This record gives sequence, structure tokens and C-alpha cells, in this order.
Amino acid sequence: MSVQRLTYYPVKGCAGTETDSATVTETGLAHDRTFMVVDAVDGSFRSQRTHPAMAAIRPAVLDGGARLQLTADGVEKLLLPVEPEGKRLAVSMFGRPIGEGVDQGEAAAEWFSEALGAPSRLVRVPPDFDRDGWGETPGKAGFADAHAVLVTSQASLDHLNALIEARGAAPVPMDRFRPNIVLDGCTAPHAEDQMRRLRIGTVRLAYAVRATRCAVPMVDQLSGARSGPEPIRTLATYRREPQYENRVSFGMKAAVVRHGTLRVGDPVSVTDRP
Repeated sequence: MSVQRLTYYPVKGCAGTETDSATVTETGLAHDRTFMVVDAVDGSFRSQRTHPAMAAIRPAVLDGGARLQLTADGVEKLLLPVEPEGKRLAVSMFGRPIGEGVDQGEAAAEWFSEALGAPSRLVRVPPDFDRDGWGETPGKAGFADAHAVLVTSQASLDHLNALIEARGAAPVPMDRFRPNIVLDGCTAPHAEDQMRRLRIGTVRLAYAVRATRCAVPMVDQLSGARSGPEPIRTLATYRREPQYENRVSFGMKAAVVRHGTLRVGDPVSVTDRP
């Protein structure tokens, strides 16, 4: 097995950035979900679940994280100096408080409010942010849903797409699942479910939970438009998770147990299985 693709998502819910190599900290790939768009009134996070147009917003991290560039169709490009410290806002996910985010100012707020058609603000993970994940190995998380790293495999996607095409529907690309690490060379679909410890480059990962899925995989990640019912319709025929309220799953979420560096092409060793 080897690493086929690495992707980080600078702004939670927005487009990802593919990279050939990545530094990995305890909360995941560098620059992954460092920023989050929140409701301007109550601080609740915005996501593609309710604002699918976020998929077509393209953030770019510049100057090692000192600046953030935002582009989207129909909105003027914004180049934003990043504020690592400053005014803080209480923020929440899924109706639960998760701490505070550093507000990135009026220009960012106006830009996202225009792009999404709803009063919004942009916040950054503060330097002292400390949030626990959950699962078999909980680890730490920034503004990701609850875990540091999402791992999928090409074998899992190939199997899913074969089932989708057998139903007469169009296959879906991997970006629908928004993974951080895509593995190549797995001998069976969903082999990542059984990987309890992984060694990749100088990084060590540990299994937390299977990645359960909502409506986001039904959003076209290029256009920002809903394009269902696949892949959720087909996943529901064979990937229901009774222990997680019968939701469907694809991929696995992992904790970082040793920091380091990953590169595309790195060999992947599984050092523990159930």
C-alpha cells in the first residue's frame, strides 16, 4: 500500500488543496480546517449540509499561513492577513459548544456573507485550542468534525462505483468524501476499517471510528450544487452502521499518535489489526 493523494481543507466545508507532502501535527495535516465559517449571530458552524455552495469556495494558504486567499464565482477575490490572536467568538458544532475561535475581521465576514447569502463570520483555531476527539483512539481535533485525519482507499471507491454503475447511475469522484489521505494498493474494499495502527512516513496514526456520512457526499465538489441521491443511496444498501444510528459509512477517522511528515508515494504499513 502507498499514499495516493494528500489533501487539506483550510476552511472547514470549503474546497480542499492537494499537496505532494504535508507536515502532520496532533490535530492533523498542517492547515487542515484551521478556519471555520460560523453564523454571525450564534457562532454555530456553517457546512455543506445547509450551504452546499461552500464546496465551490476555493481557499489558498499563502506565506506559510500568514495570509489566506478566498475565491468563488460571482464574488471578488479577497486576500486576507491572518489574525492568529485577537477578538474571540464562542463557536459550536452540531449544537454543542467546542470552545472559541479567533475572529478574522470585517472583510472576511462581509465576503462570506455575500458568498453564502447569510450573515457569517470567519474564525481561526486559537493557539491554545484543546479539543478531544472520541472513539477507540480519541486523539485531538481542531475544527474538523471530531477527528484529526480521514483515511479512505481507492479500492473502496472502485467497489462503490461498480455498484453505482450497476444501478445505471454515474460514478462519483473521491472528492465527494473529502479525505485527507487516500490509500492505493489495498487488496479489498474498506480494508481501512480494519487498520488499527498505521505507519506512513514518519507519522503514526491510530484508528478512532468509521467515518459515518451525512448529505455532503451528495454535493458536487466543483459546482457546489447538490447532485444526489448517489453515493448515499448505494452506500445504504451495504454500509449501514447500527451502532451509529444506522447511518452509512465510508472511510475511517484516525488520531495522530506521532507527529511527522507524509508524502505522496510513501509506503503504508499496518502494524495492528483487530
